[in-house]
Amino acid sequence: MSNPEMMEALRDLAIQRGITEDDLLLALANALVTAYKRLPNAAEEAEVEIDPDSGEIRVIALEVDEDGNIVREWDDTPSDFGRIAAQTAKQVIMQRIRDVESERKYEEYAGREGDIVTGIIQQTDQRYTLLDLGRVEALLPQAEQVPNERYQHGARVKAYIVEVRKTAKGPQIVVSRTHPGLVKRLFELEVPELVDGVIELRAVAREPGHRTKIAVASNDNNVDPVGACVGARGMRVRQVVNELHGEKVDIVPYTDDQVEFVAKALAPAKVKEVRLDDTRIVAEVIVPDFQLSLAIGKEGQNARLASRLTGWHIEIKSETQLAEEEAGYAAGEWVEGPDGEMMWVPAEGGEAISLDDAGYGERSTSPSLSESTALTPAAADDEEIGEAPTGEAPTGEAPTGEAPTGEAPTGEAPTGEAQGDQDQIDDAAPEVPAEDGEGASTGA
Repeated sequence: MSNPEMMEALRDLAIQRGITEDDLLLALANALVTAYKRLPNAAEEAEVEIDPDSGEIRVIALEVDEDGNIVREWDDTPSDFGRIAAQTAKQVIMQRIRDVESERKYEEYAGREGDIVTGIIQQTDQRYTLLDLGRVEALLPQAEQVPNERYQHGARVKAYIVEVRKTAKGPQIVVSRTHPGLVKRLFELEVPELVDGVIELRAVAREPGHRTKIAVASNDNNVDPVGACVGARGMRVRQVVNELHGEKVDIVPYTDDQVEFVAKALAPAKVKEVRLDDTRIVAEVIVPDFQLSLAIGKEGQNARLASRLTGWHIEIKSETQLAEEEAGYAAGEWVEGPDGEMMWVPAEGGEAISLDDAGYGERSTSPSLSESTALTPAAADDEEIGEAPTGEAPTGEAPTGEAPTGEAPTGEAPTGEAQGDQDQIDDAAPEVPAEDGEGASTGA
């Protein structure tokens, strides 16, 4: 049974789809064997032979022994096998074409993980966005999308290939708009020196949609790595920012000196000093007071990105904060505790401290008020006995509320006593002997 028209169609299809004619004939022969075995009275073992020149198709039935050896074979081609062959050929050829194209697409993109592609947005929903890459579609999941970006149908965007999966429906390409590698690839498109190896991009830290920091180093002393990435009048970095839809990009020079690298990573803030703790991988950064907010950034963004870029945990302090710590002063305030006792609460948080722990002894009020309410010993005695104290005035100074130096101190009037009682006290008070030739006495 010859079928030259079918063979001519197979050749044309193989050329159009880029598939070899032998692959199509092999797939067709296997499918015809399956179709033959579905016929009644078909042999258990059979082969299909197709003449590539004439298109003649023959079914060879086989008889095999227990060991699988062929003991007999004969031509068992059905009379109406031409119709069966035509129907089967259409299905098999189309499936084979899909399989070959799917395999070819997978091989094309399997080695491009970490590469950048340009696609046209085809469909967007809450789960993912589909990008048309030409011969294949790419999947942009919700987790890989920048929160403040809007993906409009027909818009052209660049994305970073993070994974290529082989599925029953063909290759599935997963791309990302949030991956730090996207920034690196965008700079490689704009900066030839990166592709040539003259400069290197050593590290990238990114918060998608907000800010990115990159560290670049030069392998040529005559090439400024930062200037090469910025470009003339900022053209190169501006192209990257436009593709990232306005995301800010900071470019800092990389250096092996970690103190200098940490200081430069906090740009645009100016750093006064960096102290490294290798055991804890902590960098203590001292900045001027007016640079503190700039160094930390909005919601700590600048410090976070600098920490990711350098690999150090960065602690930022102003000069005033450092001076207070070195002086042993801790900012805070006194507050009244639940039991009415005054407690010291640190400004930076932490456990409150009682009066005893703070070193003020057993007092029930704030230290600033305690001294102003204390009584002098003389006043205390007056309240107990109702009499003025006797004795000599201290040399060189007069006690509070008493006569100036050089005269005998007058007794303090007991609080709350009547004037008549005071007269009796004055009469009973003895005279005080004079010292250095001057006389002094108690009394009015």
